[in-house]
Formats: sequence, structure tokens, C-alpha cells
Amino acid sequence: MAQVPHPTPLVDGPPAVGSKLQDARKAQQLSLDELSKRAGVSKSMLSEVERNQANPTVGVLWRLATALGISLTDLLGNTPADKATPTVELVPAHTIPVTTSPDGKCSLRILGPIALAGRVEWYELAVEPGGVLASEPHEAGAKEHLSVLSGSLTVQAADSSKVLKAGDSARYAVDVQHAISNTGKGMAKAVLVVEHLG
Repeated sequence: MAQVPHPTPLVDGPPAVGSKLQDARKAQQLSLDELSKRAGVSKSMLSEVERNQANPTVGVLWRLATALGISLTDLLGNTPADKATPTVELVPAHTIPVTTSPDGKCSLRILGPIALAGRVEWYELAVEPGGVLASEPHEAGAKEHLSVLSGSLTVQAADSSKVLKAGDSARYAVDVQHAISNTGKGMAKAVLVVEHLG
């Protein structure tokens, strides 16, 4: 495979995940096209990421890792040894990654650290009126905990659904098809925690 015509990346630059992504895809005997459809990432973007010619967002990496059934840390591992962590680590608002649902009406600010992805993840969720965040089943035993901060949201898991108002929380299994939707007239905000087992 030809070397990318760039100088050696800086230590503080983005991690090169291409070879790990390609190895994980080939281990599952998936074509670029199959993984592209499964993850909702364009085939051209996927190809560029595998060749380390693109700097994907955390949202893109998260979708790819989820589609492959691996954690983000599997893709981002082998980073230089951690520097001494200060007692209080500040994460500035502008550095928090955001991913958007396919309908463009739901945004998820990824609040949890990447190191915990695949174990426990938490998000600030904002859903516009008419927005739906629909998900395929996660692994067996996985759960979500949704706490509505403002507005109202409807949670559906398999054949069960509940309407949550501001201040309400719902806990539900997500090893079935599930969705969070805003059937109200105003913006809804919530905190979403995803609990994985294993």
C-alpha cells in the first residue's frame, strides 16, 4: 500500500486509524460498500479514512466502531503514553464532539470520554419537533437511561412506549429496536446515558 505523501504526523495530531479500521472490516469479511451502508458513512469517506487521507470526526468514528461492534478505544488505541492528568481536567465546550441523526433534527453532544465508549456513554440530547432518534438493537443486556431536562420526549422500546415530561426519567432495555422522538411543538433537551455490559 502506497505511503500517504505527508510528513510524519505530530504527536499531538489526530490518530491514524485507517489500518485498524481496515483490519476490523476485513476480519468481518465486510466490503467497503457493506460497512458504508451499515454505518451510514459514505463509501468515499470510509475509503479516505482507511487510507488515512481524512480526519474523521468522533461521530463518524463512533458510527464505524458501532457498525463493526467494537469500541472507539479499539480504533484509537496505541496512542502515546498519557501525560500526567491534572486533578481537574477541563473540556472546553467547543471541543465536545457533536453527532447528528440522519433526519438532521436530533443532535448528540458526546459528553463521556472516548476511553469509556463501549462501556458507559453519556450525551446531551437535543431534539427538534418531529425529530426521531431511531436505533437498531444494541448488544444483549444493554440499557439506556433518559432524563428530560426541558420539553417532552416519547421513548419507544420494542412494543412499549412512554411520554416523558421535563424532570422525568426512563430506563429501558436497548437490545431491541428503540427510538426517542419529539412529538411536541417545542425543542426538547435531555441527558442520555447508554450502559453496556461486558
